[in-house]
Amino acid sequence: QVQLVESGGGLVQPGGSLRLSCAASGSIFSINTMGWYRQAPGKERELVASITSYGRTNYADSVKGRFTISRDNAKNAKYLRMQMNSLKPEDTAVYYCNGVSWGRDYWGQGTQVTVSS
Repeated sequence: QVQLVESGGGLVQPGGSLRLSCAASGSIFSINTMGWYRQAPGKERELVASITSYGRTNYADSVKGRFTISRDNAKNAKYLRMQMNSLKPEDTAVYYCNGVSWGRDYWGQGTQVTVSS
């Protein structure tokens, strides 16, 4: 089992920045790819960015050049982060941390990001 806990969401003005964090615990040795997804009201959940255990990254076209995903390991935990710059109103959504372990998806509870003036 893997547990994921996000933090770092909030309200920010257009053009501002936020940093999301996700702490993974449990069977972290088995986690391969980790990523951030988001879901806006009335829309499907979409991939924002992902990173493999080797550090290979993938970004949605809408966030390339503005968001940066990273991960690091600590004793008994893995940490996933995403720096979000130049935020736009269309970035408003609930952001979810995702981890894949033995082919199974694990999700955090989500953190709200609102970009508004």
